[in-house]
Amino acid sequence: MAARVINVASVPHRSPFRYPGGKTWLVPYVRQWIRSLPRRPFEFAEPFAGGGIVGLSVLFDGLAEKLTLVEIDEDVASVWKTILSAQGSRLASEIMSFRPTEESVRSCLSRTPKTQFDRALQTIVRNRVQRGGIMAPGASLMRRGENGRGVASRWYPETLARRILAIFESRHRIRFRLEDGIQFIHDNANRKDMAFFIDPPYTVAGRRLYLHSQIDHERLFSDVATLRGEFLMTYDNAGPIRTLASRFRLDTHTIPMKNTHHRVMTELLVGRDLDWARKPLQLVQDALFEDLQAHGSAGRQALY
Repeated sequence: MAARVINVASVPHRSPFRYPGGKTWLVPYVRQWIRSLPRRPFEFAEPFAGGGIVGLSVLFDGLAEKLTLVEIDEDVASVWKTILSAQGSRLASEIMSFRPTEESVRSCLSRTPKTQFDRALQTIVRNRVQRGGIMAPGASLMRRGENGRGVASRWYPETLARRILAIFESRHRIRFRLEDGIQFIHDNANRKDMAFFIDPPYTVAGRRLYLHSQIDHERLFSDVATLRGEFLMTYDNAGPIRTLASRFRLDTHTIPMKNTHHRVMTELLVGRDLDWARKPLQLVQDALFEDLQAHGSAGRQALY
């Protein structure tokens, strides 16, 4: 049976980021993976967290007790650190009061942040107003945007505040580490109670999308092969990655996804045993998200 292309509108969006290469479309597969395990993990970790959509979905779906997000990008880290601190609710309030015009956006992005909070707000603004959510050097501001709204096209303050407050209220179950993802995997290789979702910068598009795009893929595979806990990796469907998976005796399986231009492409899953991924996908609809969708354009803001 052909794998199903996931409609991301069927998946609750938990992250405050619009992340290039984000994995919202993968969430139903991750649910199926965890439900296939002999026991649910106590702790779920994303060593290359970025927007953290998979880990947040696992936590809010009750599929793990604890969540660890690991990210090496200091701008992205400032957002997670702020949300998970006593200033999380303040960040939500500042987002509610910010009015994105080209003038206010350029003023915000031109300032040198003096505090972690300032850096977090600036990072959220940059992520929301630049094309495709890309924050790598050289990324440009949106011009026309959605319905000609320009830089305000993806600025949904109520939605952003709601997501941030939900994470803030669950902060006792979430920890953040500003750290190299491969080193985190290496240091936690003996954790049987931890499951890892590993989504490294891809070999083809990483340089264009991320500031920290160069990693040692061979070292990553070598460390992943030593994990005692469960893991799932995603990669671009590239020959060298398939070769590494075969070398370290890991299973691979391709699944379809749509890119930002709505073109159907395939991505590669890597794991010990991916038989669960070859079975028909069981979609579980979120009741709250159905209610959001039912309210037309206001509900659709939840996608962004």
